[in-house]
Amino acid sequence: MVFFVALLLGGALVGCQNSSKEEKEMDKKDEPIKDFIYDVPEGFVQCHASTIARLDNGEFVVAWFGGTEEKNDDVGIWMSKGKPGQWTKPVELEKLRDDPHWNPVLFNAPDGSVILYFKVGKEIPTWETWYTVSTDNANTWSEAKELVPGDRGGRGPVKNKSIILNNGDWLAPASHEEGPWRAFVDRSSDLGRSWHAEEYVPMDMELEKGKGAIQPTLWESSPEKVHMLLRTSSGFIGRSDSEDNGKTWSEMYDTGLPNPNSGIDLVKLPGGELVLAYNPDDKNWGDRAPLTLAVSEDNGKTWPYKIDIETGVPDDEFSYPSMISWGDTIALVYTWQREKVAFYQATLDQLKGE
Repeated sequence: MVFFVALLLGGALVGCQNSSKEEKEMDKKDEPIKDFIYDVPEGFVQCHASTIARLDNGEFVVAWFGGTEEKNDDVGIWMSKGKPGQWTKPVELEKLRDDPHWNPVLFNAPDGSVILYFKVGKEIPTWETWYTVSTDNANTWSEAKELVPGDRGGRGPVKNKSIILNNGDWLAPASHEEGPWRAFVDRSSDLGRSWHAEEYVPMDMELEKGKGAIQPTLWESSPEKVHMLLRTSSGFIGRSDSEDNGKTWSEMYDTGLPNPNSGIDLVKLPGGELVLAYNPDDKNWGDRAPLTLAVSEDNGKTWPYKIDIETGVPDDEFSYPSMISWGDTIALVYTWQREKVAFYQATLDQLKGE
């Protein structure tokens, strides 16, 4: 029997309200859009690790984990949907048991459904990966199931979205954090029904002098050529490349971009441009402010265009971006001081200042 969890659609709309003055809307139409998914948390105190997907009707669905604080047993997966200025009241979509829930990741499947992956477990090495599916624009969701029953440590996407390769395979950016931090990709060749974990990305511990590298973000530059950027604990964003659809990977190397051991995300636009969201500090467990968007036009070799979408001061936190794109437009959500989920939308020209 299929069980459905209904997302509350009739809730009060929260966040920045639509302006009643048409001229204000016209003045702002050429500016990036910034918003909060909700004004005041209800049912949770802290939030983190948000994720976003765009629905067939042009609205967005956003999820995050929320509770008293990260790692607490009361932490569950929360969700809202809508668009800037018109978000539904957050609801707790998944709370399987009294263990902390972690890192939801939304994914638009080719059949039009939306899949939500998330982790459950008291500590990261014990993580189970679960998933739930919506076939009606995130109005209702199937009963959650384990992605790889019995597996521990995390399978499927660990923080960032999967990509669909030219050959049809689904590639999920994955990592483990028991002992050294190690990244890998999880592959499905049957539309997400089963998964095969590839070997860990090779890593020189003389280069990565800390714990290691985790939470990859992926893109395919051309058939068979797949790339990843990685969060590291040594002050830089790492990179690895594959020539065989992600079956084998080059040894991770330093991109020259800073990373304070904080989450990153990336999208590839139709023209080949890459847009990266990251915190530009090079100290391990360093500042998670500002939050920067950078654009590359040469497959990630250089990043000549950079803008800070949040600035702040030391100890501020604007982190864990989750980014999607359609046409020349990007949208992302991110942690805002662990208090709110923030939304940002811009075009490529706006990011490049053109």
